Amino acid sequence: MRAGVVIFPGSNCDRDALHAVALAGADAIPLWHEDPDLHGADLVILPGGFSYGDYLRAGALARFSPVMRAVAEHAAAGGLVLGICNGFQVLAEAGLVPGVLLRNASLRFEHGWVRLAVERRDTPFTALVPDGRTLRMPIAHGEGCYHLPDAELDALEARGGVLFRYAGPEGNPNGSARDIAGVLDARGRVCGLMPHPERAAESILGSDDGMLLLRSLVTSAAASGVAR
Repeated sequence: MRAGVVIFPGSNCDRDALHAVALAGADAIPLWHEDPDLHGADLVILPGGFSYGDYLRAGALARFSPVMRAVAEHAAAGGLVLGICNGFQVLAEAGLVPGVLLRNASLRFEHGWVRLAVERRDTPFTALVPDGRTLRMPIAHGEGCYHLPDAELDALEARGGVLFRYAGPEGNPNGSARDIAGVLDARGRVCGLMPHPERAAESILGSDDGMLLLRSLVTSAAASGVAR
């Protein structure tokens, strides 16, 4: 099972993601953003960082990288895609998940540990998360405030498109609408997530809760057999 991790200019969590997804059981391969070929990846991860330096708006330039056409085709064919932090911003800018990520309500770069409530466990991204378990993961972002108009938020909620919410004593770090930390596309095959599971993949890092998500993803991709 091959997991491709896209590397944009300015990505800084690509090696973390490659290491973590390999720990989860995948054959991890780097995918350069100028290459429109996914090289047989069964799942694709867009990692955190500052693609193109966030010079225009986070993710706004990376969406035009040649690899993103292949990522969109992969998703349209039922392939699994996970966007983490800046990767979430890229997915949103590309229209592969709903919503937009705005500047944090604090107007500061926020970093630290958060708790996530898992809204659904019947998805490829959460299948191995035990019932009732919250997840402890770190955040590190300046534009993580999730926004949709209220009517569209209602529709997103109604179809089960909210997958993660900020919870626990740490609370909502960025002002996201309805404490949303992660969402799904309409088919449930593309996920955008602001906290970093790859930075919580081993207990020595302070938490290995992220491995529950990555193993869920790898197991689901292996079962689905969808590759591009």
